[in-house]
Amino acid sequence: MRFRKEISKYANMKVVLLAGGLGTRISEESHLKPKPMITIGDQPILWHIMKYYSAYGFHDFVICCGYKGHVIKEYFADYYLYRSDVTFDFSAENRMTVHQNIAEPWRVTLVDTGLNTQTGARIKRVQKYIGDEPFMLTYGDGVSNVDLNALLEQHRSSGKTVTLTGIQPGGRFGVLDLAGQTVTGFREKAKEDGGWINGGFMVMEPSVFDYLSTEESCVLERAPMERLARDGELGIYKHGGFWQCMDTQRDRGALEQLWNGQKAPWKIWD
Repeated sequence: MRFRKEISKYANMKVVLLAGGLGTRISEESHLKPKPMITIGDQPILWHIMKYYSAYGFHDFVICCGYKGHVIKEYFADYYLYRSDVTFDFSAENRMTVHQNIAEPWRVTLVDTGLNTQTGARIKRVQKYIGDEPFMLTYGDGVSNVDLNALLEQHRSSGKTVTLTGIQPGGRFGVLDLAGQTVTGFREKAKEDGGWINGGFMVMEPSVFDYLSTEESCVLERAPMERLARDGELGIYKHGGFWQCMDTQRDRGALEQLWNGQKAPWKIWD
């Protein structure tokens, strides 16, 4: 899919990123850092996701931290050091000079949403930072070239509480039952099913908070989404382009190869 370089007319919306999970399937790296901080090239996958949203004009991020959340906080606290040339003068002046300070147009709110908190509860716990406004949401471990403008337009026209991006990978994910552009239920994926799964990159109305709880055990993808589906409030935007999560070292290697070969479909910024 060719990227349309258009800043979204909804660009003042906040983007919520789920970045608190344990990342047990990629434990070779996640025992040292949270999965969203595992790198593709020389930058965390979280940075790649944020750069993608920022290319569409979305610059206001709320990051749901949990496992090793201090690593994410330290990264953003020292972001300009990571991205700039620096001179440390240890003489009498004891001065630090930043050269060619590279800044992003970002506002980043980092929220400790708990170590073992599930996805639905993490979202509910950042409600006060979102306010009574629609917002975007995605997972901190997947990249795509989904057309965010088209996703938003469909969400607005549908009147749904939530619109998720549906993708069709092979493998190990649960399948969405559909009636047109409405999700009616969930089921286990049969081999070679070819069904649609939830790829993240969601748009949510503030009424979604009525479906969520701050209880640690609240999993967005279970009771809340099942209830949304029963209520006819869960829509799907079907994306046939690139999408890849980073669950395993093999996934990371595939993404790294695309990035290093300058063939990364999600790299739409200059």
